[in-house]
This record gives sequence, C-alpha cells and structure tokens, in this order.
Amino acid sequence: MPALNDTSTTLNLFLAARDFQERVTPNPTQRTTLIVAGCYIVVIAILWHVPILSWIIYPFKLLTVGFHEMSHAFAGVLTCARIHAIELDPDEGGVTKMSGGISWITLPAGYIGSCFIGACLIACGFNTNASKIASIVLAVFFLFTLWWARKDWLTWVLILGMAGLIVLFWFVAGGVALRYLVLFIGVMSCMYALWDIVDDTIARKVNTSDASAFAKICGCFPSQVWGVIWLLIAFVFFGLGVIVGLVAFKETSEEQKEDASKFLPVPGSSGAFSTTPNSMVGLAMIFSGWLLM
Repeated sequence: MPALNDTSTTLNLFLAARDFQERVTPNPTQRTTLIVAGCYIVVIAILWHVPILSWIIYPFKLLTVGFHEMSHAFAGVLTCARIHAIELDPDEGGVTKMSGGISWITLPAGYIGSCFIGACLIACGFNTNASKIASIVLAVFFLFTLWWARKDWLTWVLILGMAGLIVLFWFVAGGVALRYLVLFIGVMSCMYALWDIVDDTIARKVNTSDASAFAKICGCFPSQVWGVIWLLIAFVFFGLGVIVGLVAFKETSEEQKEDASKFLPVPGSSGAFSTTPNSMVGLAMIFSGWLLM
C-alpha cells in the first residue's frame, strides 16, 4: 500500500507539473506581449542612461516614485498612521510625511509596494479588459494620492497628465493601446523599483534611504542585507506578474477584441454610444473633473 500511495503521489505531481507547463506556455498573442515587454526593458534601459533621451521616460520615472510614496502611505493607513502629505521632487525623489504606524511595515512598503503594483500591471497588460480594470483602480489610487499631495503641484501635474494619457489610449484601437500602456507602466515600475533598491542599498549606502532607517530599527542586519532581501522579493513579484499574465489570460487578440467591445466599450464601437470629437473631449473633461473633486 505505501508503494501504491507513493506512485499515486508521483503521478499527481507529474500531472500537476505538466498542467502548469501547459498553462505557462505562451500562445501567439501572449508571445507578442512578452516580446513587447522585452523591448520595453531594452528601450527603458537605454533611455535611462542617455542624458538627453532620458527625458522621454522622465514622467514615468516620476510616476513610479509616486507609486513608491503611495505604497508608503497605504501601508501607513493600514497600520493606523496619520498621513500628513506626499511630496514629489523634480529630481526623481519623494517623501511621505506621516506620524504613527508600524515602521517595520511602512518602510519596506515603498520598494516592495511599487514593484507589486508593477507586477499587477504587467499581469493586466496581457489582457485588454484587465487593463481597463487596472486603469480604473489606478484612478482610485490617484484620487487618494491627490488628496494626500493636495499642496504639491508636481504631483497634480503628473497625475492629471497620466490620467489624460490613459483616457487617450483607452480610445485607440479598441483599448489595445491601453493594454500596452499598462504593460509599459508595469515594466517601468518594476525596473525602477529594482534599480532603486540596488542603487540605494547595495551599490552604495544612502544613509537617508528606507533600508538604512529599517536597519536602524531592526538592528539585526545592515542596510545592504535588507536591500538584497527586498531585491529578491521584488524579482519574485516581477516573475509572478508574468506568470499570472500567462496563466490567467489565454485569450487570443481576436477574443480580447470581442470581449473588450462588450466591457466598458470604446465609444463608437459595437454596443457603445456613438462618438464625436466633442464627446471624446467631454469624456476627458469629465474624467479630469472627477480627479479634481
């Protein structure tokens, strides 16, 4: 009997492994998404280190800094902290001013949280409808961030600009452009988080970094060790974002197009109200007004 049970367990493990392999094997649509994501990584890496061209991705760098600070703030809220303000710096820095909360949760939340957000966006970038939902969730996060950063003009300009970009891409090719925008923001957020961890904690020690403050509180490891731990966690999130996208969204591009036409459809498409340039401008104004409330 024990031998029979061992054989059954081995068979179940084999079948589970085979099923998982089939699920993570990309179909043609997913393969295209992976290629685009790979191109994003290469392009971002190049633009990152070319002084003049780096301005092309500058707004997205600030957005990822916003994700970092927003993660601090939400971790603070979850640990009963009082959030006083979020401020972004034109030099790609930021600060979340809070009192109270649990420091050993709020401090690593910036790096890990921004990478988690990026991983979620990468997963959603495999599907048009998922990208629409992700955009709505981002809009809610933007509202909270605008409230916390209501005195910081740079945050307002950044978020309103990104909101306008999301609205614009929603109308292009039935939402396909939005999918690739969400994918780009996700890749950018993960890459920035990974680079930020390496730059602040491993390559050089920044005494004012979250890792340094965390090391002072815990005392058991130096900031570089915590940086390595957070880096590994960030890599896991990055990988999980891709895996979830491959497993959860197996629809072909044609199937996604059909589904997208029925879920929050683009004006003028099947099942949607007719569109004119004025209606598009009106929707953009309504969306911007919603953010300004």
